This record gives sequence, C-alpha cells and structure tokens, in this order.
Amino acid sequence: MLKKSITVICCFLWYVSAGAQAPDTARFHGKILPNMDYHHGQLPPVMGVHNIQILRANREFPDRAEGTGWTYNHAPNMAYWNGTYYVQYLSNPVGEHEPPGQTLIATSNDGYNWSTPEVVFAPYPIPDGTEKNGAVAHNDSSLMHQRMGFYVAENGTMLTLAYHGIAISEEGDPNDGEGIGRVVREVKKDGSYGPIHFINYNDGWDEDNTSYPYYTSSDNEAFVEACNELRDTPLMVQQWVEEADRDDPIIPLQDQFKALSYYHLPNGRVIGFWKHALTSISQDDGESWEYHPVRSPGFVTANAKQWAQRTSDGRYAMVYNPAEEYRWPLAVSTSENGLDYHNLWLITGEIPPRRYIGAYKSFGPQYVRGILEGNGSPPDDNMWLTYSMNKEDIWVASVPIPIKGGAEKQVDQDFEGITSIKDLQKWNIYSPLWAAVNISENDSGTKALTLTDRDRYDYARVDRLFPESKRLATEFTVTPGQSDYGTLEIEMQDAKGTGAVRIIFDEDGILKLKVGPKNNDLLEYEAGEEYQFCIEYDAENWEYALYLNGERVTFRRFYVAVDDLSRVVFRTGDRRYFPTIDTMEKKGADLEKAGKPVEEAVYYLHSLKTEQFEGF
Repeated sequence: MLKKSITVICCFLWYVSAGAQAPDTARFHGKILPNMDYHHGQLPPVMGVHNIQILRANREFPDRAEGTGWTYNHAPNMAYWNGTYYVQYLSNPVGEHEPPGQTLIATSNDGYNWSTPEVVFAPYPIPDGTEKNGAVAHNDSSLMHQRMGFYVAENGTMLTLAYHGIAISEEGDPNDGEGIGRVVREVKKDGSYGPIHFINYNDGWDEDNTSYPYYTSSDNEAFVEACNELRDTPLMVQQWVEEADRDDPIIPLQDQFKALSYYHLPNGRVIGFWKHALTSISQDDGESWEYHPVRSPGFVTANAKQWAQRTSDGRYAMVYNPAEEYRWPLAVSTSENGLDYHNLWLITGEIPPRRYIGAYKSFGPQYVRGILEGNGSPPDDNMWLTYSMNKEDIWVASVPIPIKGGAEKQVDQDFEGITSIKDLQKWNIYSPLWAAVNISENDSGTKALTLTDRDRYDYARVDRLFPESKRLATEFTVTPGQSDYGTLEIEMQDAKGTGAVRIIFDEDGILKLKVGPKNNDLLEYEAGEEYQFCIEYDAENWEYALYLNGERVTFRRFYVAVDDLSRVVFRTGDRRYFPTIDTMEKKGADLEKAGKPVEEAVYYLHSLKTEQFEGF
C-alpha cells in the first residue's frame, strides 16, 4: 500500500517541479469549488438529471433486494447492448475486502425499470492450504475485484468479466496481483449467460488447480474470438493492471495507476484518466503513453474514481467527486475540445443515511462509471452513469445532452400526455426504489407527477429549474393522498440550493410555512383535495406573497435572504445534513428497521407554471 502511495506522490511532485513545462493534457480552468459543508456542495445542478436507484440493500428481508441480503455493494460498471441496459457490481456480506465476494448484473429495457440483480460470478472456494501473507486458507472463499465489467466484441459477442482475489487475513488485499485470476462468460441475447472460463491467470494458477477451464478450450468459436480480441486490445487490458501479476506482459503500462477511463479526440489521440486526477496521452490506442501519468492541473479529486467520456454531441464530460477526502457531491465538468474544462455542475448531492455499518463504507455517491467506448450507445443519446451510494446501494443517472447548468425558459407544465418520467427531460429527479417518482392518475383520472414514499430513511425528490429571477410568480397544484402520515416539502431555492420559501404538508395534517427555525400553521388539509398555490416573490426586498386556492394567506419575508431564485423543489422529507465533514465513516451502527418499509405516502403534482412578476 505504501509503495502505491509513493508512486502517486512522486507523479504529483514531478508535475509540480515541471512547472511551465508540464505536458499537454486535460486541465480545469474553472474557479468553482464545492462547499463541503453541504452534500450538494452548493453547486448549480445540471438541468434534467434523473437519478434512479436499482438496488436497495436489505439484510433483514433479502427477497426485497437481490436475494442474498448482502449489504456491501460497490464498483458498478455499465453497458448498453441488444436494446438493454446492463449494470454489473460486486458485493460482500458486510464490508470491503471481507469475503466471500460475488458479482451480480441487473438489466433494464429503458434505464428506469430494473430487474432483480442476478449473481453471475458466485463466491469461488480457495483451495485449502493456499498461503498468503502468513495465513493459510481453510474453507475460505475469494473476493471479487474488477475495474471493468463488460466488453462488446466486433463479432457482436458480449462478454462480462470479474476477478477472483484472495484476502484470507486482515491485511489481505484482493487487487495486489496475488489472486487467482480473471473470469469471463458470454452474455447471450436471450438474457442467459454462457459457462464461466478463466481469461487470465495469476502466477501459480492454471487449468490444473482451478475450477473453470481456460477460455481457449471452449467450443464456442465466437466466444473465443471475442476473448482473443479483448486480450489484444491495450486500452481494455490496461484496466486489469491492479489485479494482474506485477510483470504480466499483457499489461502495457504496469505501474499501479487505478481505474482507467478514457476517450478519443478527433485526431485519434487517446486521453487517459486514473484515480487522483492522473492523466496521460496515447498516440497508439494505449500500447504506449507519451509520459508518465501526472496530475491534471486544476482538478480537485482523490481516491474515488473519475469518469471521462465523449458525449453524443461531440463534446466531452468529466464526472467525479470534486473533493480530496470526501465522496460527495457527484459533479460534472464539460469541455469543447477534450482538453480544457471550465465549469462544474451538480449530478447529485444526495446522501441518504447509511443503513448498515461495514468496513470502509465511505459516505456519498461514488465510484462513478459510464458506458465505455464500444460498449454501446443508448438510443436517447443521453450520458448514462452508474455509481454506488455509501457502498451500499446501486444507482444509475441519465444526464441529458447537451449538458446544461441552468434553465433558459419559464415553466408551463402539466402531465397530460406524459406516460413516463423518462419524458421529463427538463426535470431533475431523485427516485429511490422505496420512494419512487412516477407518472400516474389520481382518483379523478387526472395525470400527475407522483411522489411516493415508504422508505423510513430516504425520500423522493423532483426539482424544476427556471431562469434566475429577482421577481417571479410560481403556480402549482398538489393533491396529498393522505393527511395522517407522510410529509411533502415544497421549497423555492437559488442555484446554490439555499432555500428562501418552504411550504410543508406535515404528517399531523397541518399545512405549514417555514418562518425560521419554527413552522407556522396555515390550515388543516384533507386527503384527496386539490390545493392550488401561487407564490409571488421579490428577491430584491426578500419578501413574498402566498396564495392558496385564489386567496392570499400570508405576506412575509424570506426565511433566508438570497439574491435570486432559480428552482422549485418537491421532496417527501426534510433536507439532510448528516454526514458532515467531521463524521467518521467507521463509527455507527446498523439503523433500526433498515430493511422494513413504512406505510406508503403519495403526493400528486398536477401542474407547475412560472412567469415574470412586476413586483408588489
């Protein structure tokens, strides 16, 4: 571990000493840095990002998750093939580097509705008597560790891969080059999987002492051809570097730079990015690199992965946690030429409570991956990402292209004719499995954007951006599905996420208004009744008028003074402040009833409209 740290530090010092002679590479020119006291970092959001949870870990009731009840779920990879989205991730029962380990895949036809994850690489028994770090295996199983999950070959064959590492002592490390080897199997068009083979062994392992055959023994010619092609593709096998033997000739750059992502420039050059914002350039598709990877100037990030890709509009995106020691928020910067980055916008700033304690379960949305070049292009042309939350739950995000950091037009939205939230490309959506956002009809048959919530530790949330405005009138209609449980908060915010006006459908059946640290009661509300709101505000004087069903009910000051407002937020719970920058990740305990839902609350948003307001 010390040797790896020294390598990274030396590369950084090399860059610093180089000064003006630093090599041509990607660099961040922007001046925006996140405020880590907030989960969203006070970064302005990308307009229209949909964050969708695909796995909610559940130890108490495994059948409500993936069937095994394992609560360490991490390192997802993504692909799009045969009209299907794929997400592969690795899993352990409790914590990081604590065996046994397995790898699972979930699939979706639309990116929003996902299958129950299926185990594709089960725990692998380590032969008794195997020695490592002074420990001897006895009834032990391998750990999974891989930086790549998929490969689509030129002959149309899709492969999924994983790696069996060994950690049979507390000092064990599955990606130290002393594991068993990398396994592969075919993903078939009917949704099934071919037999498992090894595609690369570590020293001391071969067909004679492992449970799966080497891939060349397969009688599936297309599968063998795809495996050969993969092994002959430098940019693919470069992702194997951590797990492979430290002198494995199949790896072009054998120094321990982690979690490669890359893209091609129009001139054919490849820009590679690794953890710690390290970068280099290749002229020959990864067979060699122009210089030893150095720190990309201006980028603030550390040991969490970063993801780089060329987007469908010909621009470039870098997605990462812009912090040295924290894994929040998840943000994106964009570039016109693939070298110069200027902006920094929010993908997600949500951190739900970590429900299950475990080793090295860092807080936040992290280890982001997208769809690698060659692994498919979704039909909507969006940038699709996958990440783990708290190393516990698995999410995907759909990011509209072009990537924009604000709204250009006022809002005039109802939901008649809308059949899926996928169609709401100007809405920001945060949709956990147990607090789902969808389109549905209420009892009167009216279409609505529906926020549900049966998750005691998370909430549903939708944001709608509008142009930054000093004065504006905002109208919306909401029907609560119940009045004796559940909460809906409606908040007007600025680009930094600072709220100024908040209305609350509270669980005690009272409609309330935030007026500082306390809430004022407005009226008793009824389940199934429509409530028409209008907020007219003047940010220059920090005041607003609230109308309910056509009548003014209050006129007062903002609860926090802001220069302007640019979004309205609907969420089924109060805003979150934990964890903080002082929270120790290793402390805590499992949360009470973490795997058991509460009674589901439902709220219907029928319409939303904004327009300029001349003032009081």
